[in-house]
Amino acid sequence: MALTARVCLGLGSNLGDRYGYLIDAIDRLGAQVKLEAIASIYETEPWGYVDQSPFLNTACFGTTTSTPDQLLAFVKSIETAMGRGISCRYGPRVIDIDVLLIEDQIADTDSVRVPHAGLAERAFVLVPLAEIAPQVIHPELHQPIETLRDRVDASGVRIVARRPLLVGSRWLHWDRQTYIMGIINATPDSFSGDGMLAEKDRIAASIERALEMVQSGAHLIDVGGESTRPGARSISIDAEIDRVLPVIEALTQHGLGPISIDTFKAEVARQALDAGAAMINDVWGLRRDPDMAGLAAKRGVPIVLMHNRSQPEDAEWQAQLGPRYTGSRYDDLIPDIRRELCECVASARAAGIQDHAIIIDPGIGFGKTTDQNLELLNRLDEFAALGYPILSGPSRKSFIGYTLNAPPDQRSAGTAAAVAISIARGADIVRVHDLPAMAQVAKMTDAIVRRHV
Repeated sequence: MALTARVCLGLGSNLGDRYGYLIDAIDRLGAQVKLEAIASIYETEPWGYVDQSPFLNTACFGTTTSTPDQLLAFVKSIETAMGRGISCRYGPRVIDIDVLLIEDQIADTDSVRVPHAGLAERAFVLVPLAEIAPQVIHPELHQPIETLRDRVDASGVRIVARRPLLVGSRWLHWDRQTYIMGIINATPDSFSGDGMLAEKDRIAASIERALEMVQSGAHLIDVGGESTRPGARSISIDAEIDRVLPVIEALTQHGLGPISIDTFKAEVARQALDAGAAMINDVWGLRRDPDMAGLAAKRGVPIVLMHNRSQPEDAEWQAQLGPRYTGSRYDDLIPDIRRELCECVASARAAGIQDHAIIIDPGIGFGKTTDQNLELLNRLDEFAALGYPILSGPSRKSFIGYTLNAPPDQRSAGTAAAVAISIARGADIVRVHDLPAMAQVAKMTDAIVRRHV
């Protein structure tokens, strides 16, 4: 049996679509390296030969059963396949992949040199590597990577894209594109009229819907069993589990996902994760169940922390347009939401949830009036300073209906506008019902507002 070794690799590119080439190389590495972490993307001035464009750099670590010679040959084959040609030493390149460390091995032969000879002196390598492997020991210098990083001048290394997030088997590369979260409501009373419990065979209907979503561009599937429409009353843990578990198990068996569980109850989330979910979407941002934060930390799964001030007594109902919030009061809308989201983040970090596993959702449609939702959507970019990926969920919400005088089944155009503005204002994930339409809206908006790094 081949032995498994922990490996650290460094990647760089300074030609063409630099970020795209890094992602392509990372994807190709998966054939022989089981990646566990990828660092943020950093930009640095060129090393050695200065008359060329700046580089984008990152690092990753994982495990492999390849020998050092096999691993080196593998990464060189990736470079060749991606079009790296012969250039001067330290010259421009489409992709550069360096084997930095292989466990605590030391080798210096004609074919292999580990640790990498320049590791301890290059800030553009040490900064990303220290982000994901700070305590790994350099086997020759006997110092942790973070100590070596602190000894070099890193002033010229700047972050341009946040650390990618692993959800199930899918890596989300932030700032590169908008990710689509498709919605499956395993409820009889969804505000949008798409509750799967109303279907005769809800499992078959859920599988069919999820398959349509994935084929239409969804990157994530969000499964929820409790209605969150304005004025909705909570259901029991057992009732919620009975609704979502069979759906999650069926989607997992059919390879549809990654799956997010939309719940604020820790026991529901625990059983959902056991059934195949890979992410938690907590609409109360850890404020309702004291066990949720610890569960997310223990399982090491990503979590969405949503802002929510929903109160049933603040809701009103109109026959055609449905429920909406009317009595929500804030001293100062955006600062109030930011402050309360920061409290949610603090709770998550205190429980041991890692920063890179946190996604924030300002809670469009939750405990906010129509005017407040419109303002929140237009000022979504003010949450970017918190440093976390942003999820926006405007799909078919009541503020669209009351703005356009449109019932839930006539809100696609309003949702498209809200999705486009969400992306323009910095949303990284949009949670939507209508696919493929909203995937096309996202792709077009990305083409307009996102530029290749």
